[in-house]
Amino acid sequence: MSEIQTAMMNPSRRGFLSMAGLGAMATMLPTPAWSFLAQEYPTLKSQVESYVASKKAAGVVAAVGRGMAAPDMVAAGTLAIGDSTPVDIDTLFRVYSMTKPVTGMAAMILVGEGKIKLDQPIADFLPEFAQMRVLTSPDTSMDSVPAKTQITLRHLLTHTAGLGYSIITKGPLLKAYMDNGITPGQISRMPIPGFEPGAPTPDLKTFAERVAKLPLIAEPGTKWSYSISLDLLGRLIEVVSGMEFEAFLKARLFDPLKMTSTYFQVPKSEVKRFTTNYAVFGGALIPIDPAATSIYLDKPAFAFGGAGLVCSTRDYDRFLAMLLGGGELDGVRVMAPETVALGMSDLLPAGVNTAGTYADGSGFGAGGRVGKGAYEGVFGWGGAAGTIAFVDPRRKVRATGMVQYMPSNAYGFHDDFGKWVVADLQG
Repeated sequence: MSEIQTAMMNPSRRGFLSMAGLGAMATMLPTPAWSFLAQEYPTLKSQVESYVASKKAAGVVAAVGRGMAAPDMVAAGTLAIGDSTPVDIDTLFRVYSMTKPVTGMAAMILVGEGKIKLDQPIADFLPEFAQMRVLTSPDTSMDSVPAKTQITLRHLLTHTAGLGYSIITKGPLLKAYMDNGITPGQISRMPIPGFEPGAPTPDLKTFAERVAKLPLIAEPGTKWSYSISLDLLGRLIEVVSGMEFEAFLKARLFDPLKMTSTYFQVPKSEVKRFTTNYAVFGGALIPIDPAATSIYLDKPAFAFGGAGLVCSTRDYDRFLAMLLGGGELDGVRVMAPETVALGMSDLLPAGVNTAGTYADGSGFGAGGRVGKGAYEGVFGWGGAAGTIAFVDPRRKVRATGMVQYMPSNAYGFHDDFGKWVVADLQG
């Protein structure tokens, strides 16, 4: 067995897409006249440099912005261990599940235009979902009963549709997912124990049709369960809009927001600023997706709306800035203010409990977690390789943190990033 295979034997499937807190934003104080410089962020700067010095990460980039001002950057390290190219705000990172809020807001554009309603059955556009069934014992049997409720757009946005996920689902339904190629994401060209590839992933239309033939793990609208719903949402978006999903994102979000470094397939010309992804094993970083031979250089089976994007810190900050600007950035409007506000609000169906899930203690909006109580209004999500980003509309703050290691819970970056930002903004 190779060293890399050994490194990947123990991480749980759940750990690979763990999503911790969005940050302790509760006690942040308003601050006038922001002019960000790295030396004004002693906590963030110290922690970012510590991650590199202690070899927890090859490179780390953080961006923090106040209002609509350009972000400040704190960075340390290089594209890869042994590489001499420093990381910066234009370095490319695999953001994995940070793709989900992008897809969610793309769907909200269509809601704002009246082309689909939050509580409209997706079967109105994807008729194959009209007669879903629900498993009676999800972990042990494929026995099922007819669903009482139609899957809606709200359910897809909030992971309450009853769909599974190859990193979460267990038992015979997991086998069915794998046999049908319902594995929406990619990590490495190398075989990774515990992450069997299953059948080849089909095109997006076929993907959706295969999902529709399989039973659900719960009645729609009753349970929060991390799922393929944002990937299926990509198919819904293209049917509702009449455009291929990737083309819709480019035309309605990426181009108008000048997100010129956001890709589902990394061009060969951009490898020079692409990071290497690592597995954490025994305190060491083992390369599992070197930039020069990355699986992201290949065209994916389809544009994975749940975990497919590679982008720069600058680009993701521009997406957050648009949200903070109520749908507008640099004088270009891509969404109505009320549509953005709705997408960042708690859209969970009544009675759904998030206790014990990745959304524990929070609400959930259009593909991202929504803070409650002291964290009211903070919206964002994290990725499988340790990245995390959030926007706080009340305090007019946005922040993005980029690293590249798996599983994401190997170190505390997800948990701690927001706390570092808050500590420095208060200081």
